Amino acid sequence: MLNIMEVHETNQMIEQEKLDVRTITMGISLLDCATDDLDALCERIYGKIYNHAKDLVATGKQIEREFGIPIVNKRISITPISLVAASACKKPEDFVQIAHTLDDVAHRVGVNFLGGFSALVSKSMTPAERMLIESLPQALAETERVCASVNVGSTKTGIDMNAVALMGRIVRQVSEATADTDSSGNSKLVIFCNAPDDNPFMAGAFHGVTEGDAVINVGVSGPGVVSKALDSARGKDFEFLCETIKRTAFKITRVGQLVAQEASRRLNVPFGIIDLSLAPTPAVGDSVGEILEKIGLEQVGGPGTTAALAMLNDQVKKGGIMASSYVGGLSGAFIPVSEDKNMIDAAQSGCLTIEKLEAMTCVCSVGLDMIAIPGETTPATISGIIADEAAIGMINQKTTAVRVIPVIGKGVGEMAEFGGLLGRAPIMPVNQHSCEEFVARGGRIPAPIHSFKN
Repeated sequence: MLNIMEVHETNQMIEQEKLDVRTITMGISLLDCATDDLDALCERIYGKIYNHAKDLVATGKQIEREFGIPIVNKRISITPISLVAASACKKPEDFVQIAHTLDDVAHRVGVNFLGGFSALVSKSMTPAERMLIESLPQALAETERVCASVNVGSTKTGIDMNAVALMGRIVRQVSEATADTDSSGNSKLVIFCNAPDDNPFMAGAFHGVTEGDAVINVGVSGPGVVSKALDSARGKDFEFLCETIKRTAFKITRVGQLVAQEASRRLNVPFGIIDLSLAPTPAVGDSVGEILEKIGLEQVGGPGTTAALAMLNDQVKKGGIMASSYVGGLSGAFIPVSEDKNMIDAAQSGCLTIEKLEAMTCVCSVGLDMIAIPGETTPATISGIIADEAAIGMINQKTTAVRVIPVIGKGVGEMAEFGGLLGRAPIMPVNQHSCEEFVARGGRIPAPIHSFKN
């Protein structure tokens, strides 16, 4: 139970420090929708999502009003569509039809995003999975709320380099298909290694096959709260600093637990996990980069950045684990460029480079996230970036991901404008040396020796 002092602290975090519940995400299994009739499949998918999620947005708003806790997004994740539609889809355009169905039902129930237009190809690709991937440029260009992900590797299976090579081409095609909006289609596409089954955060959310028929997952974010708390730690040693972060993460997670349990009870859907991820926004004071600078860096990207981020991520996880028995998803600190004011500033000044961001992904929650790169970047170079990030995840037994955006018609130093929560990003330079021969080899990079555990 929360005591009166904790209630006061929570109110202060909400009113002054930008604490919010970033998302209530309802996961819905579509496995029982499968059929070999495409029209019937679309009808079943629409009906099941609508029946489960029709009250999700209204319930979220009701909890907001009653508890005074901002709930920014209400979202849906579904079973990876490549599994559900394998029998019904005979060509990529069939998957596009399903994407339109998903977008239509997302609009009707009022959620801002629906994730799970996904394929899991860490070892190899089925014909259906390849067709879904090939449908992505059209599907993402023609829908507003559908989010996609592709898992190309894991610690247990290695990295499917055929899928990596294909995704380099697809990312480029998605950019071209959405060139009129600064190639924003790629803001809805994530390429994973070791993708988690229970991630409530877009664009990489999907409802894993190990999950039940429906579940409520909550994502809580509070970089502004952590940043404010660190004001009391100026000049103090690391022991004091770590305790401050851990205690703050504990309080933030408790707020998420309260919201998750209420949403679960009111919607009569089981509670799944709390994902405590410091996910920034473009707003001043709501920045992971600012936290790292308060820890003692002149600017994020300079020497000490990776160590500071590692410490931050670890303390966030420790605080969250103490607050809830069901912490899951990604949980830690996100480092997207476009969504974080201090990251944007560091990238513009040249202090933060893609190479430094790659080093930071070894210790953060996800990976190379919302990074705008020159529109002329080749598919092979994009594949090389994906392979590097997947290798970090595979070897270190952690989730890594790539969400890069080649902005067609723009080059280094220009800005890409995505708007809203996605913010804006400077076009960052990419190493121009070719990796085409490496990517073109095909086949699979084997799993590391430490994967052989059973």
